[in-house]
Amino acid sequence: MDLLNTLVDKGLRRELPTREEALAVLATSDDDVLDVVAAAGRVRRQWFGRRVKLNYLVNLKSGLCPEDCSYCSQRLGSTAGILKYTWLKPEEASQAAAAGLAGGAKRVCLVASGRGPTDRDVDRVAGTIKAIKDQNEGVEVCACLGLLSDGQAERLREAGADAYNHNLNTSEGTYGEITTTHTYADRVDTVQKAHGAGLSACSGLIAGMGETDEDLVDVVFSLRELDPDSVPVNFLIPVEGTPLAKEWNLTPQRCLRILAMVRFVCPDVEVRIAGGREVHLRTMQPLALHLANSIFLGDYLTTEGQAGTADLEMIADAGFEVEGAEQVTLPEHRATAAGGCGSHEGAGCGSHEDAGCGSHGDAGCGSHAGGGVCGSAPASAPAAAPVAAAGEARTDLVAVRRRGAGTDLAPNA
Repeated sequence: MDLLNTLVDKGLRRELPTREEALAVLATSDDDVLDVVAAAGRVRRQWFGRRVKLNYLVNLKSGLCPEDCSYCSQRLGSTAGILKYTWLKPEEASQAAAAGLAGGAKRVCLVASGRGPTDRDVDRVAGTIKAIKDQNEGVEVCACLGLLSDGQAERLREAGADAYNHNLNTSEGTYGEITTTHTYADRVDTVQKAHGAGLSACSGLIAGMGETDEDLVDVVFSLRELDPDSVPVNFLIPVEGTPLAKEWNLTPQRCLRILAMVRFVCPDVEVRIAGGREVHLRTMQPLALHLANSIFLGDYLTTEGQAGTADLEMIADAGFEVEGAEQVTLPEHRATAAGGCGSHEGAGCGSHEDAGCGSHGDAGCGSHAGGGVCGSAPASAPAAAPVAAAGEARTDLVAVRRRGAGTDLAPNA
């Protein structure tokens, strides 16, 4: 296919595709999806080999957010039955982080619900960063706290943060349909503040909210212009109790095409599969590793994810390897640039929802009854998992997180 040959050549040269070429990737048929994966996989291997970076989320403060982001289970007015708790103490957050690091993660993403941090909140997070770094040599820490005020990014950098996450989520043209309590420009400003402070910027999107192909291309091209080191790609999990609970618009093939388009537009950037991979990619998750070089290990902010051991087995079975703490994530030309990522000085993070850290938090699936593609194995053999038609709602794959941070139960890592 001439289109794919052209895109591979451009990706190997770090050349931006045209909008028409990016749209054409999304418009390819299901019959061609393996060809699309193979082509984008060549670009992924050129810049990242067969390494997969593992990231681990710690939800420092859950629920009770004053923002009205439609996709978020922590939003104002949400009736989702999620965990609600105020700030974890530094030692509690460090203990939660340790579980993920023991499971193979090299980056910890510290997330807190809310519009943005107060100066007192920044002090709290600074103490947590210190606690984590004191106990884990070489760990990367990314903060995701919402909209930043002047000087706060610099304070986080001084406290030892390596990166800051704040997602654009969707196109500028449709942003007002998703959120009304802040603007798209507010999000861009926060990403720029992180860049300016010397933090590695991380910013991504959420697919599956009813957007058009043009919206997806718009937001990815906007991300390319902002030049974050990491681009998390979330696939919406429509959680009951949120305005987008009925939006089940994704198929595994659609998800693969979206990831391929992101890889072609951002060839040498850390592309992370964030929330929703278990729910929407399901048994095709291993194919997505040929497109993205980063995933989250274990659970998300408010929902459960695939068992951590299953993540590790999937990576090994697909012929990939977990990226070690001593390895630099980004290609040399990015890692050595000012504010570059992946070398502990940089690499993006995140998974958030209202404030926007990588996996929007409503994402992820769980050790739901019957286990299925993403859960811990049940004690006894389950009934056969339901087989879904394309685009059919799979609410059976969504489970609210009831373990880890904010609970007395061991985390999933």
